[in-house]
Amino acid sequence: MVKFMLKLVAAMAALINVTAAHADGSVVKLYALDCGTINMMDLSMFSREGKYIGEQNLAADPCFLITHPKGNLLWDTGLVEALADMPEGLINGPFHLKVRTKLTDQLAQLNLTPADIQYLSISHSHFDHLGNAKLFPGATFIVNEKERAHMFRDEARADAQAFSAYAVLEKAKTVQFADDYDVFGDGTVVIKSLPGHTPGHSVLLLQLANEGPVFLTGDLYHFTAARQNRTVPKFNTDPEATLASMDDFEVMVDAAGARVVIQHEKDDFDGLPKFPAYLD
Repeated sequence: MVKFMLKLVAAMAALINVTAAHADGSVVKLYALDCGTINMMDLSMFSREGKYIGEQNLAADPCFLITHPKGNLLWDTGLVEALADMPEGLINGPFHLKVRTKLTDQLAQLNLTPADIQYLSISHSHFDHLGNAKLFPGATFIVNEKERAHMFRDEARADAQAFSAYAVLEKAKTVQFADDYDVFGDGTVVIKSLPGHTPGHSVLLLQLANEGPVFLTGDLYHFTAARQNRTVPKFNTDPEATLASMDDFEVMVDAAGARVVIQHEKDDFDGLPKFPAYLD
């Protein structure tokens, strides 16, 4: 606990000194891209505590583009964009998956191609966050060291279809981190390790010039009620680590006065500027 509090004090001191506006007048921008929707047809799987039985939820599945004077970072890659060619979507177990607009088409609206994404990072390695990873073999892959090991373990390789979506990242230029990673070295885009959902699950903290601090939660929480109830999905790799990460996260949010974007919460996604508008 003492170690965590010392880290928190240092992080908050650094945050106070951060400016998201640069000398040339450029700013860090956050674009929320629509990378699919997921009709979660059985929410009971999201609670080992026995909540949400018989409930459903329509979830967003966004990708986030962060533009910075030193490069472009894509945070999570959503559902595979080929689903856009399937008007009725795809049933995958308890999930009904749909993609309305391809990720590459959205990038094109900003005159970008996958080759213009210098950095790729993920909250974690589940299929709905890695669906388009293979489109970015030239990006520097920034990943928690435990998550990378989890991605390339034998069990993951055995699922050939899922593994093929991101196999190219194994040979990509890679930056691994253990706890936090400051992507551009100025405190404006910081990846923070909060394990439990998966071994190396992470969240992203942005410091924006106008909006201020913003957290993108990955799958620390899947919807607003999960945050309110502190429910842990049945499929999390480490329930106790999840609860500890929730505690750490809420302390950081309170200390920073940050806006929280639960990535799968449709209301949070809809509350962001509609692409190609951005938050800065």
